[in-house]
Amino acid sequence: MKLVVAIVHSEDTGALLGALLERGHRATRLSSSGGFLRQANVTIMVGVDDDKVEEVLALIRATCTSRTRVVNPMPPIMEPGEFFMPYPLEVEVGGATVFVLPVERFERI
Repeated sequence: MKLVVAIVHSEDTGALLGALLERGHRATRLSSSGGFLRQANVTIMVGVDDDKVEEVLALIRATCTSRTRVVNPMPPIMEPGEFFMPYPLEVEVGGATVFVLPVERFERI
């Protein structure tokens, strides 16, 4: 048995959970934040048998895609009289960070 822990962009959560449930996988959703833009992320935990790990990873790949977004950078801390001209930046968001961990024991109570 394995524990799949996927940290995904909040916009991808609905599609991923729907795909997991459609295939009969139970999942736990934890709200989290962090990353470059400090945007909302979601941590999805799924306990699966060893032979189902690749299926879960394929669902994550299919639903959690990377995309670009234009953001305005935060102005730096400046001294009085200095002038900061922010230019929009194009950054990549989305995708997933996935950990697959061995599970020594599992009980449903």
